[in-house]
Amino acid sequence: MVNSNYIIEIKNISKSFSDKMVLDDVSLSVKRGEFMTILGPSGCGKTTLLRLLAGFNSASKGEISIDGEVMTNVPPHKRPVNTVFQRYALFPNYNVYDNIAFGLKLQKVDKKEIEQRVKRALKMVGMTDYEHRDVQSLSGGQQQRVAIARAIVNRPQVLLLDEPLAALDLKMRKDMQMELKEMHKSLGITFVYVTHDQEEALTLSDTIVVMNEGVIQQIGTPTDIYNEPCNAFVADFIGESNILNATMVRDRLVRFMDKEFECIDEGFGENTPVDVVIRPEDVYIIRNAEAAMFHGTVRSCIFKGVHYEMFVETPDGYEIQIQDYNCFEPGTEVGMMIKPADIHVMRKERTENHIEGTLVDATHVEILGETFECEAVEGIEAGESVDVAFDFSAVELTDDPDDGTSWGTIRFILYKGDRYHLTIRTDEDEDIFVDTHDVWEDLDEVGIKIAPSALRITKLTK
Repeated sequence: MVNSNYIIEIKNISKSFSDKMVLDDVSLSVKRGEFMTILGPSGCGKTTLLRLLAGFNSASKGEISIDGEVMTNVPPHKRPVNTVFQRYALFPNYNVYDNIAFGLKLQKVDKKEIEQRVKRALKMVGMTDYEHRDVQSLSGGQQQRVAIARAIVNRPQVLLLDEPLAALDLKMRKDMQMELKEMHKSLGITFVYVTHDQEEALTLSDTIVVMNEGVIQQIGTPTDIYNEPCNAFVADFIGESNILNATMVRDRLVRFMDKEFECIDEGFGENTPVDVVIRPEDVYIIRNAEAAMFHGTVRSCIFKGVHYEMFVETPDGYEIQIQDYNCFEPGTEVGMMIKPADIHVMRKERTENHIEGTLVDATHVEILGETFECEAVEGIEAGESVDVAFDFSAVELTDDPDDGTSWGTIRFILYKGDRYHLTIRTDEDEDIFVDTHDVWEDLDEVGIKIAPSALRITKLTK
């Protein structure tokens, strides 16, 4: 039976190009009339997912249904969707009217009806009286409106938008965001929007889908995604954040920056390692030094138009980002306070590295495609599969990939207030995680060293 509440249902979709998995078992439902935004960094799979919906690519596995009909073998022109592209894809030798009418003419719609529908579409996008203009004489924002009009004139049930505002300047982009929101409201059709711009997603969407590495990280309203991120990636990607290592002492009490803070979170257990997220606008600089929860020194202060953005260093070496309407000059000693409701506690995704390997002999183990020296292992035979565990801080990185037992590429950098937490993708396509005080750049190639005493080896049981 068709669930009439949902117009799109994506079930266990996977997509590979050669040996690279671009989408990994993605499932998603889109409500009728909803404005859903698929948000993520470049290469996360969001545009591939949109192209699968449009029919421009086919899935390696899984099923897509639109309005209750499976779309697996339905060609793009027979799907009840239209796509607006980043580069508009207008016909330069056609005027505005003919660009918008193109699809209707292909469908052999009556000439009088074409005229009525084109004029209505032009009115919806605020371009009445532009029908005879040459599209090349239009501004970027006007061209984008024509592209949207050409899509909606076909009366699709779903409008797919692939980063449609990316080519516009900042002011025009913000103006078009408001116009898109109004268009969605007046049209009453479903919008599926792809972007890497977090502010755009928060402004436009009813629902946001955050993706990374071909996997959905979180689905929720803009408020939920911003205030209740489910993991460190989402917290870091959506807006500015202070993300810190912490320990949940007990319900409603968490320890970080070597101090205990009251919070409102429960159910994490006692003395459990966690992460905390504190938005910069939720750290308050207070005048009364005695009432402050902790103190620090302002290291930088930059005016951002609405507020000042400051970085404050505590005596223990933590760096906190703060947004405040008042300016505090570098070198100023300040007191700070955080309200319990503004501390968001998240479970840690991992607390140490675990890599599957093979014991070569009593003092050597093969992991990450290379042989690492280890301390003498007892009770495990050579050739047996083992689990190799090591702490994030046990990994030494070198700037020469050849100056290490193995090597990899930095794929993600997360600042944790007093250190950097790095994701390293190795040549064997495995991820290891590293804590370091050194500053690295995304996509740096690094050598990997791990001291023999840092490797904890146990027999792998399957």
